[in-house]
Amino acid sequence: MTYEYVGNLHMHTRYSDGHVSHPDIALAALRAGLDFVVTTDHNVWIGGLDGYRTMGKRRVLLLVGEEIHDNSREPQKNHLLVYEAGEELSQFAEDPQTLINEVSKAGGLAFIAHPHDPEAPHFHEPDLSWVDWDVEGFHGIELWNFMSEFKSLLRSYAAAFYYAFNPSRIAQGPFPETLLRWDSLLASGKRVVAIGGADAHALPAKVGPIKRTLFPYEFHFRTINTHVLTEEPLHGEADKDRKIIFQALRKGHCFVGYDLPASTKGFRFAAIGDGGQVQMGDRIKSNFGVTLQVKLPLRTNLRLLRDGVEIKKWHNCEAAVFVATEPGAYRVEASIFYKGRMRSWIFSNPIYIAL
Repeated sequence: MTYEYVGNLHMHTRYSDGHVSHPDIALAALRAGLDFVVTTDHNVWIGGLDGYRTMGKRRVLLLVGEEIHDNSREPQKNHLLVYEAGEELSQFAEDPQTLINEVSKAGGLAFIAHPHDPEAPHFHEPDLSWVDWDVEGFHGIELWNFMSEFKSLLRSYAAAFYYAFNPSRIAQGPFPETLLRWDSLLASGKRVVAIGGADAHALPAKVGPIKRTLFPYEFHFRTINTHVLTEEPLHGEADKDRKIIFQALRKGHCFVGYDLPASTKGFRFAAIGDGGQVQMGDRIKSNFGVTLQVKLPLRTNLRLLRDGVEIKKWHNCEAAVFVATEPGAYRVEASIFYKGRMRSWIFSNPIYIAL
C-alpha cells in the first residue's frame, strides 16, 4: 500500500529574511491542509524546533533545514537547500562541491535551489541562478519555485502591482531553462530528484497608503508543493516520521503538484515489467518492454517524455497506458486550464528503464 503526504520544502522565518515565526508557519500549514513543512533559513540552522504541531484533529510535522549560499560572493549565486544534515554547514558555502560533500558526510540531502532565478532590475533584485554545474553528488533540484516565477514577471511597477493583487495568476510552470537542465542531467544517466517549493517570505509591501503582505504563508502552501509517497503511514512520532518522509525524497518517490487550481493528490505514475511493479524514482529492467501507467486526479492533458523528448500526448484523459521499448528516464507532465490559460499542474519524477 502507498501513502501520500503533501508538504512544502522551501520557506523562511524571522531567523533570516522571512517575516513570521516557526509557530506561525505551522499554523498556516495546518490551515492549508499540509502534512509537513521544512523551514530553510539562509545560512542558519536552528536546532530544537522540530516536531508536530496540532489544531483540533489536524497535525503537521514542522522540520528545520537550511538554504546555504556564499554571502561573500557578488553577485550571489549557488543556493543549496540542505535537509537532514543536523548541523550548521554554511561555513563550507564558498565552494559548492565541498558543501555538497559535507552534506553527504553528515547524512543529509542536497537540492539545488531555484536553478534559474532571473534578475528583476526594476526592483534591484539580482540573478540568483545556480552556475557551478560541474558539481557531483547532489540529490536533486528545485524544479519549480513560486517566488522565482513571480520575480520573473516584475517587468514594470504596473506588473508588480497586478501580480501582487492577483497572486493566483502567477504560476504557469517551471522555467524552460530549468526543465532543459533537468532533462539534460537525466539523459546523461544521472538520477536527479525534482521537488517544488514556495520560497515563502510573507513580504510586507506598501504602495502609497495601501499596505499588503505579499503571499501569506497559507496562500503559498496551497500552491506549489511536493507530494511524497511512502510505503508506511506516518505514526505521529516526529523522529520516526521525518525519516519516512526524507527516505521517500531520497528515493525520488515524490512529485511536484500545483495544488491551487485543483488538488493533485491521487496522482500516480508506475511501471510494470518482468520484475514486478515500481514507482517514480525507481529503476526497472525488462527484456520485453515496460508498461507505464498514469493515473490523474481529474481529466486533463498529459504528456510523456523520455530523456526530455516528448513521445506521447493525451488530451482530456484521466488515465493513460504506454508500452516503453527503449531505455531512458521516463517522466510525465500534466497541465490544467485555470484563470484563462493552460498551466502546468503536475510533474512526476522519472522512472528509469533499462532494457
